[in-house]
Amino acid sequence: MSFIKKNYEKVLLGAVLLGLVGCLLALPVIIQHNKDVVQGIVNGIVNAPPKPLQALNMSTEDAALARVQTPYALDFETTNRLFNPVQWQKRTDGGWIKIATGNEVGVGALKVTGVKPLYYILRLDRIEPANQFNGARYVISIEQQNAEQAFQRHPRQHYLSVHDKDEALSLISATGAANDPQLVLQILSSGETVNLAQNKPYQEVAGYAADLTYPPEGKKWNDQRVDGDLKFNRSEYKVVVIDPNEVVVSAESNQKKTTLPYQP
Repeated sequence: MSFIKKNYEKVLLGAVLLGLVGCLLALPVIIQHNKDVVQGIVNGIVNAPPKPLQALNMSTEDAALARVQTPYALDFETTNRLFNPVQWQKRTDGGWIKIATGNEVGVGALKVTGVKPLYYILRLDRIEPANQFNGARYVISIEQQNAEQAFQRHPRQHYLSVHDKDEALSLISATGAANDPQLVLQILSSGETVNLAQNKPYQEVAGYAADLTYPPEGKKWNDQRVDGDLKFNRSEYKVVVIDPNEVVVSAESNQKKTTLPYQP
Protein backbone atom coordinates (compact mmCIF):
# COMPACT_ATOMS: atom_id res chain seq x y z
CA MET A 1 0.00 0.00 0.00
CA SER A 2 2.84 2.29 0.88
CA PHE A 3 4.32 1.39 -2.50
CA ILE A 4 1.20 2.59 -4.34
CA LYS A 5 1.09 5.79 -2.36
CA LYS A 6 4.71 6.46 -3.16
CA ASN A 7 4.44 5.48 -6.83
CA TYR A 8 0.78 6.18 -7.72
CA GLU A 9 1.80 8.48 -10.60
CA LYS A 10 3.71 5.65 -12.17
CA VAL A 11 0.85 3.23 -11.56
CA LEU A 12 -1.68 5.68 -13.13
CA LEU A 13 0.62 6.32 -16.09
CA GLY A 14 1.11 2.58 -16.55
CA ALA A 15 -2.69 2.01 -16.54
CA VAL A 16 -3.14 4.74 -19.12
CA LEU A 17 -0.40 3.25 -21.28
CA LEU A 18 -1.95 -0.20 -20.98
CA GLY A 19 -5.31 1.30 -22.08
CA LEU A 20 -3.70 2.97 -25.04
CA VAL A 21 -1.99 -0.25 -26.04
CA GLY A 22 -5.37 -2.07 -25.80
CA CYS A 23 -7.04 0.56 -27.96
CA LEU A 24 -4.27 0.28 -30.53
CA LEU A 25 -4.64 -3.50 -30.56
CA ALA A 26 -8.48 -3.23 -30.96
CA LEU A 27 -8.36 -0.48 -33.62
CA PRO A 28 -7.79 -2.82 -36.65
CA VAL A 29 -10.71 -4.95 -35.57
CA ILE A 30 -12.99 -1.91 -35.24
CA ILE A 31 -11.87 -0.55 -38.61
CA GLN A 32 -12.50 -3.89 -40.30
CA HIS A 33 -15.93 -4.12 -38.71
CA ASN A 34 -16.82 -0.64 -39.90
CA LYS A 35 -15.57 -1.53 -43.38
CA ASP A 36 -17.75 -4.64 -43.38
CA VAL A 37 -20.79 -2.62 -42.31
CA VAL A 38 -20.18 0.03 -44.99
CA GLN A 39 -19.62 -2.65 -47.63
CA GLY A 40 -22.83 -4.34 -46.65
CA ILE A 41 -24.71 -1.09 -47.07
CA VAL A 42 -23.09 -0.52 -50.46
CA ASN A 43 -23.88 -4.04 -51.59
CA GLY A 44 -27.48 -3.63 -50.46
CA ILE A 45 -27.85 -0.50 -52.59
CA VAL A 46 -25.84 -1.49 -55.66
CA ASN A 47 -26.89 -5.10 -55.94
CA ALA A 48 -30.52 -4.68 -54.84
CA PRO A 49 -33.06 -5.96 -57.49
CA PRO A 50 -34.63 -2.96 -59.31
CA LYS A 51 -38.32 -2.26 -58.79
CA PRO A 52 -40.48 -2.46 -61.94
CA LEU A 53 -41.27 0.93 -63.49
CA GLN A 54 -44.82 2.19 -63.33
CA ALA A 55 -46.75 2.24 -66.61
CA LEU A 56 -46.45 5.58 -68.34
CA ASN A 57 -49.61 7.69 -68.71
CA MET A 58 -49.68 8.50 -72.43
CA SER A 59 -53.26 9.77 -72.57
CA THR A 60 -52.19 13.34 -73.34
CA GLU A 61 -49.84 12.23 -76.11
CA ASP A 62 -52.43 9.83 -77.56
CA ALA A 63 -55.02 12.60 -77.65
CA ALA A 64 -52.55 14.88 -79.43
CA LEU A 65 -51.81 12.17 -82.03
CA ALA A 66 -55.52 11.59 -82.56
CA ARG A 67 -56.07 15.29 -83.21
CA VAL A 68 -53.19 15.31 -85.69
CA GLN A 69 -54.58 12.30 -87.58
CA THR A 70 -58.08 13.79 -87.80
CA PRO A 71 -58.18 16.77 -90.17
CA TYR A 72 -59.84 19.85 -88.78
CA ALA A 73 -62.51 21.03 -91.16
CA LEU A 74 -63.22 24.72 -91.31
CA ASP A 75 -66.57 25.80 -92.74
CA PHE A 76 -66.04 28.98 -94.71
CA GLU A 77 -69.36 28.75 -96.58
CA THR A 78 -72.35 28.33 -94.25
CA THR A 79 -71.32 29.37 -90.75
CA ASN A 80 -68.42 31.73 -91.34
CA ARG A 81 -69.50 35.35 -91.66
CA LEU A 82 -66.07 36.99 -91.97
CA PHE A 83 -65.52 35.95 -95.58
CA ASN A 84 -69.18 35.18 -96.38
CA PRO A 85 -71.41 37.85 -94.86
CA VAL A 86 -75.15 37.24 -94.76
CA GLN A 87 -77.06 38.77 -97.63
CA TRP A 88 -80.40 40.53 -97.30
CA GLN A 89 -82.89 41.12 -100.08
CA LYS A 90 -85.66 43.66 -100.01
CA ARG A 91 -89.18 42.38 -100.60
CA THR A 92 -91.72 44.12 -102.77
CA ASP A 93 -93.59 45.25 -99.66
CA GLY A 94 -90.48 46.92 -98.27
CA GLY A 95 -89.51 44.20 -95.80
CA TRP A 96 -86.23 42.33 -95.79
CA ILE A 97 -85.43 38.64 -96.34
CA LYS A 98 -82.34 37.05 -94.83
CA ILE A 99 -80.49 34.93 -97.40
CA ALA A 100 -78.94 32.17 -95.27
CA THR A 101 -79.18 29.04 -97.45
CA GLY A 102 -79.86 30.58 -100.86
CA ASN A 103 -83.35 29.06 -101.09
CA GLU A 104 -85.16 31.88 -99.32
CA VAL A 105 -85.76 33.71 -102.61
CA GLY A 106 -85.75 32.83 -106.27
CA VAL A 107 -86.84 29.55 -107.77
CA GLY A 108 -85.65 27.69 -104.66
CA ALA A 109 -88.48 29.29 -102.67
CA LEU A 110 -91.15 28.29 -105.21
CA LYS A 111 -93.38 25.57 -103.72
CA VAL A 112 -95.80 23.08 -105.29
CA THR A 113 -98.91 22.91 -103.13
CA GLY A 114 -101.04 20.64 -105.30
CA VAL A 115 -101.14 18.52 -108.46
CA LYS A 116 -104.37 17.22 -110.01
CA PRO A 117 -105.01 15.10 -113.11
CA LEU A 118 -106.71 16.54 -116.19
CA TYR A 119 -109.04 14.16 -118.01
CA TYR A 120 -110.23 13.59 -121.55
CA ILE A 121 -113.86 12.52 -121.03
CA LEU A 122 -116.49 11.16 -123.46
CA ARG A 123 -120.14 11.00 -122.36
CA LEU A 124 -123.25 9.81 -124.11
CA ASP A 125 -125.60 12.66 -123.22
CA ARG A 126 -128.78 11.53 -125.03
CA ILE A 127 -130.18 9.62 -127.96
CA GLU A 128 -132.33 11.10 -130.73
CA PRO A 129 -134.53 8.25 -132.03
CA ALA A 130 -134.56 7.26 -135.67
CA ASN A 131 -137.31 8.56 -137.95
CA GLN A 132 -138.40 7.95 -141.50
CA PHE A 133 -135.64 10.22 -142.80
CA ASN A 134 -132.66 9.54 -140.52
CA GLY A 135 -131.32 6.80 -138.32
CA ALA A 136 -130.77 7.25 -134.59
CA ARG A 137 -128.44 10.10 -133.69
CA TYR A 138 -126.23 10.02 -130.60
CA VAL A 139 -125.30 13.20 -128.78
CA ILE A 140 -121.76 12.67 -127.43
CA SER A 141 -119.97 15.34 -125.40
CA ILE A 142 -116.20 15.74 -125.26
CA GLU A 143 -114.58 17.39 -122.25
CA GLN A 144 -110.88 18.22 -122.64
CA GLN A 145 -109.72 19.47 -119.27
CA ASN A 146 -106.15 19.95 -120.55
CA ALA A 147 -107.09 22.25 -123.46
CA GLU A 148 -104.97 25.36 -123.81
CA GLN A 149 -107.84 27.86 -123.83
CA ALA A 150 -110.30 27.97 -120.95
CA PHE A 151 -113.37 28.01 -123.23
CA GLN A 152 -112.16 24.79 -124.86
CA ARG A 153 -112.31 22.94 -121.53
CA HIS A 154 -116.10 22.96 -121.35
CA PRO A 155 -117.99 19.92 -122.73
CA ARG A 156 -118.74 20.20 -126.44
CA GLN A 157 -121.46 18.08 -128.03
CA HIS A 158 -121.09 16.06 -131.22
CA TYR A 159 -124.05 14.58 -133.15
CA LEU A 160 -123.20 11.29 -134.81
CA SER A 161 -125.00 8.37 -136.41
CA VAL A 162 -123.40 5.01 -137.05
CA HIS A 163 -120.58 5.30 -139.62
CA ASP A 164 -120.55 9.10 -139.24
CA LYS A 165 -117.45 11.03 -138.23
CA ASP A 166 -116.53 14.63 -137.65
CA GLU A 167 -113.28 16.43 -136.78
CA ALA A 168 -112.94 14.58 -133.46
CA LEU A 169 -114.86 11.26 -133.45
CA SER A 170 -115.93 8.41 -135.66
CA LEU A 171 -118.93 6.28 -134.59
CA ILE A 172 -118.10 2.73 -135.68
CA SER A 173 -121.07 0.81 -134.30
CA ALA A 174 -124.03 0.85 -131.90
CA THR A 175 -125.33 -2.39 -130.44
CA GLY A 176 -127.82 -3.37 -127.76
CA ALA A 177 -131.18 -1.83 -126.84
CA ALA A 178 -132.16 1.35 -128.61
CA ASN A 179 -132.55 3.21 -125.32
CA ASP A 180 -129.31 1.82 -123.83
CA PRO A 181 -126.86 1.20 -126.67
CA GLN A 182 -123.22 0.20 -126.48
CA LEU A 183 -121.22 2.48 -128.75
CA VAL A 184 -117.82 1.84 -130.27
CA LEU A 185 -116.00 5.08 -131.10
CA GLN A 186 -112.66 5.99 -132.57
CA ILE A 187 -110.85 9.08 -131.26
CA LEU A 188 -109.39 10.54 -134.43
CA SER A 189 -106.57 12.50 -132.78
CA SER A 190 -105.04 9.35 -131.29
CA GLY A 191 -106.61 6.57 -133.37
CA GLU A 192 -107.74 4.86 -130.16
CA THR A 193 -110.95 2.82 -130.17
CA VAL A 194 -113.11 3.05 -127.03
CA ASN A 195 -116.46 1.81 -125.74
CA LEU A 196 -119.17 4.15 -124.48
CA ALA A 197 -122.57 3.74 -122.80
CA GLN A 198 -125.05 6.08 -121.15
CA ASN A 199 -123.99 5.19 -117.61
CA LYS A 200 -120.42 4.37 -118.45
CA PRO A 201 -118.45 7.40 -119.69
CA TYR A 202 -114.94 7.01 -121.00
CA GLN A 203 -112.09 8.99 -119.44
CA GLU A 204 -108.31 8.97 -119.48
CA VAL A 205 -105.65 11.20 -117.92
CA ALA A 206 -104.51 13.68 -120.54
CA GLY A 207 -102.24 15.81 -118.35
CA TYR A 208 -101.86 17.52 -114.99
CA ALA A 209 -102.39 20.94 -113.46
CA ALA A 210 -100.43 22.31 -110.53
CA ASP A 211 -100.95 24.84 -107.76
CA LEU A 212 -97.84 26.84 -106.87
CA THR A 213 -96.97 29.50 -104.35
CA TYR A 214 -94.09 31.92 -103.80
CA PRO A 215 -94.16 32.84 -100.07
CA PRO A 216 -91.61 35.73 -100.15
CA GLU A 217 -94.02 37.78 -102.27
CA GLY A 218 -97.27 36.10 -101.25
CA LYS A 219 -97.99 35.01 -104.83
CA LYS A 220 -100.14 32.00 -105.76
CA TRP A 221 -100.91 30.32 -109.07
CA ASN A 222 -103.81 27.89 -109.11
CA ASP A 223 -104.62 25.42 -111.89
CA GLN A 224 -101.33 26.16 -113.63
CA ARG A 225 -100.80 24.26 -116.91
CA VAL A 226 -97.77 23.36 -119.02
CA ASP A 227 -96.42 26.45 -120.83
CA GLY A 228 -97.91 28.64 -118.11
CA ASP A 229 -95.96 31.80 -117.24
CA LEU A 230 -94.72 32.67 -113.75
CA LYS A 231 -93.24 35.99 -112.69
CA PHE A 232 -91.60 36.44 -109.30
CA ASN A 233 -88.40 37.79 -107.77
CA ARG A 234 -88.01 40.13 -110.78
CA SER A 235 -87.63 37.10 -113.08
CA GLU A 236 -89.85 35.20 -115.50
CA TYR A 237 -90.28 31.44 -115.67
CA LYS A 238 -92.30 28.97 -117.73
CA VAL A 239 -93.80 25.69 -116.60
CA VAL A 240 -92.42 22.98 -118.90
CA VAL A 241 -93.37 19.70 -117.16
CA ILE A 242 -96.07 18.69 -114.67
CA ASP A 243 -96.03 15.15 -113.31
CA PRO A 244 -97.84 13.63 -110.31
CA ASN A 245 -94.71 14.02 -108.16
CA GLU A 246 -92.89 17.04 -109.57
CA VAL A 247 -93.08 20.25 -111.55
CA VAL A 248 -90.28 21.53 -113.79
CA VAL A 249 -89.91 25.26 -114.49
CA SER A 250 -87.52 26.92 -116.92
CA ALA A 251 -86.01 30.39 -116.51
CA GLU A 252 -86.73 32.66 -119.46
CA SER A 253 -83.34 34.37 -119.12
CA ASN A 254 -81.05 31.34 -119.47
CA GLN A 255 -83.40 28.37 -120.03
CA LYS A 256 -82.11 26.75 -116.86
CA LYS A 257 -84.57 24.11 -115.64
CA THR A 258 -85.41 23.52 -111.98
CA THR A 259 -87.32 20.50 -110.68
CA LEU A 260 -89.72 21.16 -107.80
CA PRO A 261 -90.79 18.01 -105.92
CA TYR A 262 -94.37 17.53 -104.79
CA GLN A 263 -95.35 15.36 -101.85
CA PRO A 264 -99.10 15.11 -101.30
